[in-house]
Amino acid sequence: MSIIKLDNIVKKFYIGEPNELEILHGISLEVEEGEFVSIVGPSGSGKSTLMNMIGVLDRPTSGEYILDGINVGEADDSELSEIRNQKIGFVFQTYNLIPKTNALKNIELPMLYAGIERSKRIKRARELLDLVEMGDRDKHLPEELSGGQKQRVAIARAMANDPAIILADEPTGALDSKTGRLVMDLFHKLNKEKNKTIVLITHSIELASETDRIISIRDGNIIDVTDNTKNRDENIKKNSQFNTNNTEGGNE
Repeated sequence: MSIIKLDNIVKKFYIGEPNELEILHGISLEVEEGEFVSIVGPSGSGKSTLMNMIGVLDRPTSGEYILDGINVGEADDSELSEIRNQKIGFVFQTYNLIPKTNALKNIELPMLYAGIERSKRIKRARELLDLVEMGDRDKHLPEELSGGQKQRVAIARAMANDPAIILADEPTGALDSKTGRLVMDLFHKLNKEKNKTIVLITHSIELASETDRIISIRDGNIIDVTDNTKNRDENIKKNSQFNTNNTEGGNE
């Protein structure tokens, strides 16, 4: 069953003006429930714009987007906000944690917006901190955490409302390779044990090689879709062994 279905998605900016710019040129894509896919492409390929479409952060100029059975194009702004809060967990390269708020409260925030009572929020946030092996850092502010620790808190926050989809935009981009390995292992855990659908936006072919399907985008078009299920586990093992042996430095 498709949880994400994009049909002929076009995205234009400056519509009707002399400098009108079309970034996505009719993207059609389906992602199955429980699938781990990567979207790869160079800078300027349209990856970020496509991520904004999938994450309901922006509306397409034309085309249809069905997200977990909901026609996004027919939703108003308040409904779109609820979709983002309930259906999608976001993980960004820059973490996007609230600076003066500790790890526990950062994870609570999406649940606060969802109207969940305080005792349930705290219980859920502690469970998620334990899941990402950060239970002993609950009172730490972001500035007191390393890059890898911040990203694990961000992943826990993305899971707060038990979303159907995790959308990860270059989640290891600010981390060294060893710490990036820990983050990728966590995504694999969420995919396999929690059956989360994960869409990974990346420029790294190495990371993409660990996903079920690799969707290559260039100049606003999907140019290739590779079924990687046969090679995925072998690539995870290979990349894990390389980074285990790579003990220099650390952003953990």
